[in-house]
Amino acid sequence: MKNFSTKALVAICAIGMSFSSFAGNKDRTGQSGAPEMLINPWARSTGFFGMNIATVGGMEAMKLNIAGLAQDSTFEIGLSHSVYLSGTGININDGALALRLGDIGVLGVNIMSMSFGDIPTTDYFNPEGYGTYHPQFLNIAIGFSKQFSTHINAGIAATYVSEQINNIGATGLAFDAGIQYVTGKRDNFHLGIALRNIGTNMRYTGSGFAISADQPQSSPTFAVTVNYPSDKFEMPTNLSIGGAYDLYLDEHHLKSKDASPQHRLTVLANFTSNSFNNDYLGAGLEYGFKGMFMLRMAYRYESGIGDAAKTTTMYKGWAFGATVQSRAGGAKSPMLALDYSYRPTDRPANGVHVISLRMTR
Repeated sequence: MKNFSTKALVAICAIGMSFSSFAGNKDRTGQSGAPEMLINPWARSTGFFGMNIATVGGMEAMKLNIAGLAQDSTFEIGLSHSVYLSGTGININDGALALRLGDIGVLGVNIMSMSFGDIPTTDYFNPEGYGTYHPQFLNIAIGFSKQFSTHINAGIAATYVSEQINNIGATGLAFDAGIQYVTGKRDNFHLGIALRNIGTNMRYTGSGFAISADQPQSSPTFAVTVNYPSDKFEMPTNLSIGGAYDLYLDEHHLKSKDASPQHRLTVLANFTSNSFNNDYLGAGLEYGFKGMFMLRMAYRYESGIGDAAKTTTMYKGWAFGATVQSRAGGAKSPMLALDYSYRPTDRPANGVHVISLRMTR
């Protein structure tokens, strides 16, 4: 009965997420706000272009599929830095923590800050500029994930969104939900579904919308301050469905049944439906050696990506990445990992570089 209830819950959640996500209107492409909610700041998963929602695990799952937060480790902490569109001065810093709460589940916290460097301040009377301002985008996410059986993980997360641009700002709250399913002889078949950025509308407010002007009809003339309200905007909601399969290349050459394969090749595929952007479809590969060294690459297709006159993305579709990780001491010591990824973009930008450091127990 318990197994039936779990499967029923998974099916209901998956169907509900599907209907919610596909409610978007493609005629509104580019009209959502908070685009930073679609940015993944972690190097290991950006080496797959974020398409590894079926296999992503640990704290970085909070930016892809919250269900993966419940995977193996009992404690994980990490830092990541992204040089976004190299040469533009845009940088992303991210920090996260995942902590297992016994049999209850896993709690995670992720803080992402996005800076844009110094931008000249201009207005009607000073078109050449008179100083600089510094926009700051901040996302704070809290998530929870639980392993309901040896095959199913599910989780939910909430993200506080803050965008501050000089004397104007906006805040909002977004929610994520996700499921991961694993099966196979060595748990080598993976399936994932993630619904992200279902949230409140946002609206920019602040003194920057106030204009002081003389009232010409009055005598004597006096100045009045008028506030011009901005329109509200929605979050960039999307639904991702992905699968992956692990091939153990030396499995048939093992000397005993208890021996572990040393060479792994993972094949993955993913489809993402975006409410306000083009849909994505892609695939990727990862080679792993002894769980210590990984190389990965992926290609993500969207409409018009190969046509400079029609494309709506800065990316060329390719992503590359690598991981080196090892335990600091014995078998029970923490695992230290260094991840790197690169995604080429069209000029004048020079690609997106991401580097991450992780410690896992």
